[in-house]
Order: sequence, then C-alpha cells, then structure tokens
Amino acid sequence: MSGTMDKAKGVGNEIIGGAKRKIGEATGSDRLQAEGAVQEVKGAVQKKVGDSKDAARDAADRLDDAVNRNT
Repeated sequence: MSGTMDKAKGVGNEIIGGAKRKIGEATGSDRLQAEGAVQEVKGAVQKKVGDSKDAARDAADRLDDAVNRNT
C-alpha cells in the first residue's frame, strides 16, 4: 500500500472514530466512546505509517539520483 493510501485511510479512521466517540458521549455509551477512541488512534498511526513510507521513498529516490549523477 502506498503512503498516500495509508494516509487517506488514516484520515478516514480518525473521522469515523471521532464521530463514534462523540455519539458515545452524547448517548452515554462507554463502549462506543472507547471504540471511537481506538479508531482515532488507529487512524493517527496509519497516517504516520504513510508519512514514513513517503519519506523512505523520497530518500531512496534522492540516493538513486545521487548515484546516477556520479556514474
């Protein structure tokens, strides 16, 4: 999965998780609040994974460019 896809899924999980958490707060559902909080954290982690993949790809591209310039 690409970094962009991971980040997009992460944003989706953060949004859905936030909605679940707020609905849980409004309805007094501890279970829904907890599910929402977990999903928000999952989304944040997915976004970080996407950022890491993009950074690794960029670093590899720069290295490849540098090697090709010197050959």
